[in-house]
Amino acid sequence: MCESGEVDVNAAEGWIRAIAASVGEQADELTRLDAAIGDADHGTNLRRGFTAVLEMLDDLEPKAVGEVFSAIGRTLISKVGGASGPLYGSAFRAIGAALPEPSADDQQLLAALQAGLAAITRLGKASPGDKTIVDAYAPAVAAFERERSWSAAADAAEEGARATISLQARKGRASYLGERSIGHQDPGATSTALIFRALATTLQPPRKSPS
Repeated sequence: MCESGEVDVNAAEGWIRAIAASVGEQADELTRLDAAIGDADHGTNLRRGFTAVLEMLDDLEPKAVGEVFSAIGRTLISKVGGASGPLYGSAFRAIGAALPEPSADDQQLLAALQAGLAAITRLGKASPGDKTIVDAYAPAVAAFERERSWSAAADAAEEGARATISLQARKGRASYLGERSIGHQDPGATSTALIFRALATTLQPPRKSPS
């Protein structure tokens, strides 16, 4: 039995606002991680992108939940530099395309997230173990499919991000470092974990303690 229920436009916007807040809080840490194996701009780029997303949301009047995600995808592609803008933007556009109704249940959202993962892997040509976004995204989707819990999905994403420390990068800028990329947590996987934790916080609030 799913614990989080239906996702409507308000819940979708709540998830995106939670992501923006988390990115704002963690932007410096994301940039610090990126400085070790990338261009040192991951946090800065995402903060700029999600600031633009919040401005866009204030003017958006969506009739379907997918319209929220499609608009976010377009904004991220246009506002976020580096690889993360096209990757996250493509994922959210795919999520939006899979959710044409005013609301979605957990199974429909899972299918949409799987479409988002497919968009990322198609564009980035990355597989699990390549030290990328996929190393957090794929375990999160698998965990929800298995346990029907967004908290479990967020836990799996965070575990996947931590597991990238021991991996050698095979895709993206970090791959140029070869073995020197080992020992550093991937910033893209880390921001993906933030996205899934924001989803869990929005759709699956903590259970009330027994009275």
